[in-house]
Amino acid sequence: MTETVCKTTLPSGLTILTERMDRVETVSFGAYIGAGTRHETAAENGVAHFLEHMAFKGTERRSAVDIAEAIENVGGHINAYTSREQTAYYVKLLKEDLGLGVDIIGDILCHSSFEPEELERERGVILQEIGQANDTPDDIVFDHFQSAAYPSQPMGRPVLGTESIIRGMKRDALPGFMAAHYTPENMVIAASGNLHHGQVVDLVEKHFADLPHAEKMDEPMPADYTGGEFREDRDLDQAHIVLGFSAPGYGEPDYYPSMLLSTLLGGGMSSRLFQEIREKRGLVYSIYSFTSPAKDGGLFGIYAGTGESEAAELMPVTLEELSKVQLNITEPELLRARAQLKAGLLMSLESTGSRCEQIARQWQIFGRIIPASETVAKIEAVTEADIRAVAAKIFRTRPTLATLGPIRQVPRLTNIIDRLAA
Repeated sequence: MTETVCKTTLPSGLTILTERMDRVETVSFGAYIGAGTRHETAAENGVAHFLEHMAFKGTERRSAVDIAEAIENVGGHINAYTSREQTAYYVKLLKEDLGLGVDIIGDILCHSSFEPEELERERGVILQEIGQANDTPDDIVFDHFQSAAYPSQPMGRPVLGTESIIRGMKRDALPGFMAAHYTPENMVIAASGNLHHGQVVDLVEKHFADLPHAEKMDEPMPADYTGGEFREDRDLDQAHIVLGFSAPGYGEPDYYPSMLLSTLLGGGMSSRLFQEIREKRGLVYSIYSFTSPAKDGGLFGIYAGTGESEAAELMPVTLEELSKVQLNITEPELLRARAQLKAGLLMSLESTGSRCEQIARQWQIFGRIIPASETVAKIEAVTEADIRAVAAKIFRTRPTLATLGPIRQVPRLTNIIDRLAA
């Protein structure tokens, strides 16, 4: 453990991590489960997200209204999210209300009732959520991008599931997924803020005692990046484009160079893509690059929204920037990218919620807590040559293209591959 993080593993196998922050009046507490979309079968795609919704819809001793009112009566905040590798439930409260927060999170994870009436109501809510995503092109294009990058495998499936699967999902699928994955061995409890480790351990022992025990889970299917193309011609004002490549995952040697590459290429208003494509040429309103790491591999992507008449010029200019960054990176660019990454990291340490999530995620991925100083040192160690080298590796993998809107002027994937090889 680091000097500020304490750890206890209960006899059940449940890991508890806490980080004390004396100068705040709040505490964040969360349960982080190592299961998400990639742990589902094809037939139950969306069950992890459905379960996350249903956890707030009532327990054996609290209704959905009781849960909401209990937290808001003390001015607290409760929420959850589902990703492809993790599901999280968390609260942020004043320090004196920590006991209530642990009680409620423990209650919804151990004693959810899954009342049929609530389940049908929430099924409708999720179908509305899917419909909203489908009507939001700069949102749904990322699902199509993920699916094209990882076709016919769990890592490529949408977190929300599909309308047909959600409509047909049986009630038993939810407690079944919970019993299989929401186990002490597959969960990390984390808390950060004005707290005492022993107090958190005592509260967790009391309120998480009824977590189910299951046999060792099967490992999810390894992520096998393939690359590919998705195109949908829609009557929209803009073409939404995501171009991506295979990239390093967490813990790989090229992870930090790839983060710096993304930052200097498309990480802000001073980045190459923003300056060249928006500021100099006026081809887009929005353009940025991103990394999406996982435990076994990851994605590097560029998003742009552009008009139909500008789409033909956009892609060649973008590909030219991908070529240039493999040849030359200036020292001011490197220093600026380092500063952006370090500032983002260190600023996040001022938030109890961010620190809570960070220590849980680090433990699940690496089996240890990584001091901020170690991360800063790794960022500082990246050289211009490292970034050029990782750019050459990434941009020579088979690309993935997802685009929807007025896309007739957007080049085909084969054309992009030819340009990248030139």
